[in-house]
Amino acid sequence: MAEIPVYVFTGFMDSGKTTLIEETLLENGFGEDNEKILIICCEDGDVEYDMDKLKKANVEVVYLEDEEEFTPAKLAELNDTYKPDSVFIEYNGTWDVGNLYEIDAPKDWVVVQSLCTIDATTFDMYMLNMRAMMQEQFFKAEVVIFNRCDDDTPRAKYRATIKTVNRPAQIVYERKDGTIDNREEELPFDLDADVIEITDADYALWFMDVMDHPKKYDGKTVHFLGLIYNPQDSKGKLKRGVVVPGRFAMTCCVEDIQFLGMMCKVGVDEAPAHRSWVDITAKVKVEFAREYKGKGPVLYPIEMKPAEKPEDELVYFS
Repeated sequence: MAEIPVYVFTGFMDSGKTTLIEETLLENGFGEDNEKILIICCEDGDVEYDMDKLKKANVEVVYLEDEEEFTPAKLAELNDTYKPDSVFIEYNGTWDVGNLYEIDAPKDWVVVQSLCTIDATTFDMYMLNMRAMMQEQFFKAEVVIFNRCDDDTPRAKYRATIKTVNRPAQIVYERKDGTIDNREEELPFDLDADVIEITDADYALWFMDVMDHPKKYDGKTVHFLGLIYNPQDSKGKLKRGVVVPGRFAMTCCVEDIQFLGMMCKVGVDEAPAHRSWVDITAKVKVEFAREYKGKGPVLYPIEMKPAEKPEDELVYFS
C-alpha cells in the first residue's frame, strides 16, 4: 500500500498555522488529479479555513476539540473514513507536543515535513513567560517560520535562540506583507576587521553563526575571552593537544544554561588547565574534527594568555 505523506504544523494559536496550510494547499497544486487531502485541525483560531475553496481543491477539514480525542483510534477512524492521499495536521499549541510525534498513527502515515509558525511580535514575551511551552513548539520542526517581521525584528537573536534547541532547523523570516525577508542577518561585529573582536555581549550570537556558517570565518582571526574545557578524567578527556575554549550561555533562565565552545589545537605541552580563563586570539580554519563528526571551525591560537574571571561568567542571546 502506498505511503500517505503527513505534514505537521505546530505553533501557538494565531501564529499563522491556518493561513500557511491554506496557502500551501491552494497555491502549490495539492488536490490535483483528484488527490484527496485531509486537514486535522486541533484548534479554532481567529482565521478560519475557506471551506468553499478547499472543497474545490478536494480538501476535507476535521476538527478535534479536545486533546483526549487525538488518539491512535481516532486517527485510524479518520483514515478509514476519508481515505486521504495526504494529511495536514494543525496541532494545538497548548497540547503535549510529545504526543504528536510519538503517537501510534496509521501504519501508512509518514511524517515528511514538520513546520512551526511563530509570531515575531510576541516571541520574546512567550519565551520569557512560557519558555518550555514555546520551545516544545519548535524543538523538532524542520522549518521554523517567523512571520509578521519588520526591519526591527532581531533576526540574528531569534535564529540563535532556535538553534540552541534545534540546530538543524531551517529558519524563514516572513514580513507583514507576506514577502520573505532574505536579507543577510546583521551581526554586531565587523567580519572584515583584521581581528574580529568578540565581546561578551556578542559571544553567543557569534558562536551560533560560526557553527552554522563556518566557511564565512575560514581564515579569519578572532579575539575573545574564554573558559577552557580540558578535563583530565578519562571519561571526558580530549585528544592530546586539543582544548575547548568557550562560554556558558543562558537563553532565558537558569535551566537553559549550556556550554558553547569549539575545538582549539594547541601544543601538547601548552594546553591551559581545565576551567581556567584565557584571553585568546586565534585563526579559524574549517577542517574535519572527530568531535564534530565532520567539518567545522577549529581554532589555531596566535596568542593565548591567562585572564581574570569576568564579573559575569555567563553570556546571553541578546
